[in-house]
Amino acid sequence: MPDAEADVRPSPQGLAARRALLAHPVVLLVGIVLASVNMRAALASVSPLVGEISDSFGLSSTASSLVTSVPVLFLGLGALVAPWLARRFGSEPVLLFALLLLAVGIVVRVAPSAVALYGGGVLVGTAIALLNVLMPGLIKRDFPDKAASMTSVYTGAMIAGATLVAASSVPLEKAFGGSWEASLAVWSLLAVLAAVAWLPQVLIARGRTGHEVRTGASAGASAGASPSGAAQDTTSGAAGRSVWRSALAWQVTLFMGLQSLWSYVLIAWMPTIFTDHGMSRSTAGVIFAFNNLIQVAGAFAVPLLAGRMRSQRPLIVLVTSLVAAGYAGLMIAPVSGAWLWSGVLGIGQGGAVGLALTLIVLRSGDARTAARLSGMAQTVGYLLAAAGPLAAGAVHQATGGWTVPIALVLGVCAAALTVGLFAARDRTV
Repeated sequence: MPDAEADVRPSPQGLAARRALLAHPVVLLVGIVLASVNMRAALASVSPLVGEISDSFGLSSTASSLVTSVPVLFLGLGALVAPWLARRFGSEPVLLFALLLLAVGIVVRVAPSAVALYGGGVLVGTAIALLNVLMPGLIKRDFPDKAASMTSVYTGAMIAGATLVAASSVPLEKAFGGSWEASLAVWSLLAVLAAVAWLPQVLIARGRTGHEVRTGASAGASAGASPSGAAQDTTSGAAGRSVWRSALAWQVTLFMGLQSLWSYVLIAWMPTIFTDHGMSRSTAGVIFAFNNLIQVAGAFAVPLLAGRMRSQRPLIVLVTSLVAAGYAGLMIAPVSGAWLWSGVLGIGQGGAVGLALTLIVLRSGDARTAARLSGMAQTVGYLLAAAGPLAAGAVHQATGGWTVPIALVLGVCAAALTVGLFAARDRTV
């Protein structure tokens, strides 16, 4: 994830405000946890209810896939503007805005209109993109000596939020008399709660806004920089090349995108795959929640192992094999082996995303290169991942089953294995 303020040096006023903020660590920690809980919740809440949403609007499988593809698309597009907003207004105000935008997007998404359904998805995706970009940079800035442990805190909170929401969506729908709209809308309250918890930090840190100045090295490079701080950068890397011109950077980026693609296909369609084979919606939702929960194991263990290796090729083989095995299981015995495949996929998914983020750091020669490579990987990766749910839905509609869509994802696993073996070499951009 990019450090949105990587090229910003706070003025004396900014440093004083930052010290005031860090003097209230409990307030800061609560805000980080609650914001992190929202980083996947609005996406995970839709999957168990996609059948009811489709029936309400008479959507085809392809149109239904856009319900999840549109937010993912704007995860990539929103990442383009997040660093500029953070430099212009400060991380705290922008993060507060993102949480409020998320709450609004969730409410808009349940309005009685297909246009609102997709428009709300645009707002939800943009809001989550801002959270994705701002949170790691904020942790790196305010907890430089505890970055690893704080990253575990926010990652764990993010996965816990997705697990809670995935398990609760169908029960909430039943509790609200069969209203999928109410089941989705209730999670806007979670975003509002996080915004309220974040407000004191905005007030404490208000002195930082407008007081940051660019560092000397980055000021000279900023004239040709894109909004993401990466596209036109010519100072990254030991050779002074743009990361966008590096083959290794593209290998890391493609692995990030391909592993995101297979994950968002599952986020969009896993419960539907189960229910289409006769499983109840409640059980499918619980198994989907288990898949989210078990990702913690892979996300925690794989990066630790990766940091101890000069080459991460064995881990590339491990995580892609686990994901491929899980998808193959969904094709062969989706119901009888549902818990097993969900667990295997969860470990592989969590390990893959943790490895992808770790490769960004390990393949970068310095912190500024890491920020730019991360911006590139996140922007391109999410744009690539957005095609996954849409393509899976279209192929499912055309073939009337899930065998061909899953076979295509197995091809994605093979491509991720190939490009990942190149990305895992002991080299730097």
